[in-house]
Amino acid sequence: MSIEEKIKELQERRSLLQKGGGDKRIETQHEKGKLTGRERLDMLLDSGSFQEIGLFRKHRVTDFGMEKMDVPSDGIVTGYGTIDGKLVYVFAQDFTVMGGSLGEVHASKISRLLDLAGKMGAPLIGLNDSGGARIQEGVDSLKGYGDIFYRNTIYSGVVPQITAILGPCAGGAVYSPAIGDFVFMVKGISFMFITGPEVVKEVLSEDVSFEDLGGATVHGKKSGLAHFVCDDEEECLATIRELIGYLPSNNLEEAPYVDTGDDPTRVDASMNDLIPVDPQKPYDMVKVIEHIADNGDFLEVHGAFAKNIVVGFARMNGKTTGIVANQPRVLAGCLDIDSSDKSAGFIRFCDAFNIPLVTLVDVPGYLPGTIQEHAGVIRHGAKLLYAYSEATVPKVTVFVRKAYGGAYIGMCSKHLGADIIFALPTTEIAVMGPEGAANIIHRRELMEGGVEYLSAEYLAKRKVKGEEYREKFATPYVAAQRGYVDEVIAASDMRAKIIVALESLATKREARPSKKHGNIPL
Repeated sequence: MSIEEKIKELQERRSLLQKGGGDKRIETQHEKGKLTGRERLDMLLDSGSFQEIGLFRKHRVTDFGMEKMDVPSDGIVTGYGTIDGKLVYVFAQDFTVMGGSLGEVHASKISRLLDLAGKMGAPLIGLNDSGGARIQEGVDSLKGYGDIFYRNTIYSGVVPQITAILGPCAGGAVYSPAIGDFVFMVKGISFMFITGPEVVKEVLSEDVSFEDLGGATVHGKKSGLAHFVCDDEEECLATIRELIGYLPSNNLEEAPYVDTGDDPTRVDASMNDLIPVDPQKPYDMVKVIEHIADNGDFLEVHGAFAKNIVVGFARMNGKTTGIVANQPRVLAGCLDIDSSDKSAGFIRFCDAFNIPLVTLVDVPGYLPGTIQEHAGVIRHGAKLLYAYSEATVPKVTVFVRKAYGGAYIGMCSKHLGADIIFALPTTEIAVMGPEGAANIIHRRELMEGGVEYLSAEYLAKRKVKGEEYREKFATPYVAAQRGYVDEVIAASDMRAKIIVALESLATKREARPSKKHGNIPL
């Protein structure tokens, strides 16, 4: 054969393999409202940047008629490309080829990609759309999953690992996304569960739909497995691109810098009216974040889950910054099991990838009740304390309005290693709320003369004593006198003060005792 014939043969082989399961199965995929793996990669990556690895890989199974089956690229597209010029390693499972099922070769392609991403220090993005383990390959499929999980764990905290669920993801397949850093799901097409509806019905006699068992809304709001829930694939892939822009490529890089053009010394007088003086009055903490962030841009993470706390990425004078903030609009901003898990995971990610942390505090305490106590709020709440204490990145805390009891400590107080702490003049820092303190300190006095507990007369007298406590103890100046607050500032100066503090901490180095690893309370 001449070189021209060889090249023609190469092009024909490549073209055939790139069609995956063929035109009919591609059409079926489109009828379901889903893109193919290659279409998704084209939308995710910079135009023309994708370089495929392993196009010609082929299974070697001879059982169950597999030797006669054509399985192009073993049902997965793998390679690398760029997002806004940044190198990323990517894979997309191809549902048009044996339902995207995972066999030995399929798994080895993912494992190799993880190894390359780790060696090159580049993010890994997986687009999952698979019927699960390839039954025809038996234990080799399970071995393949194990190899992937192992690498997910080894490279955790080394490179960002992002997964989009763009179809079914069941059984063992769910654990790779769960070990990773961020999970994206799309309403109507994404499903994740250990056992499907048929097994649930057989074992528990419970009828449940795919959507109600493991749909995007369920995992976005209830389980917290999904960090981002999107309306369609286009939004999902666009949001992944946006997220990549906030992240360093690996744990040896600093947080990215982007020239946003926003004045770092900008004073915002409207902030003084945005935060109510009344500690009982709700407001939207996201608006506070948007006021202090460059150009008001804030990428919220886990936006539908544990809404009593807000986490996400903003830029402060161009540099990526992780934001953690209580949300007074939901449960008055109380900490609970889910909010502790949500914020602890985010804090640990930021610490692993050198992203400074800014904490905005307005917290009345931990959510009370038997449901929380019996479900382990103490253990879960300890994760937040652990995560903040463990983090060595720059940590700036602003006490926005109130901080009571153990929740004051837990929200990155000086005692957990905050580097710079600000408080607004209206901040209340105390062991408990003023009226609760009055209940304990002045109980006998309040009930003198036969006054009944919690009667109108009792409440009126308690209010007076509570105000006395507030004026004497629950002010930022008492904490400032002790050195627990570094500066009391006006809300209008918050952005400028945070930026100056972060810039002063840019060269922070903090050593910790040598150890294999700590034992976070799981």
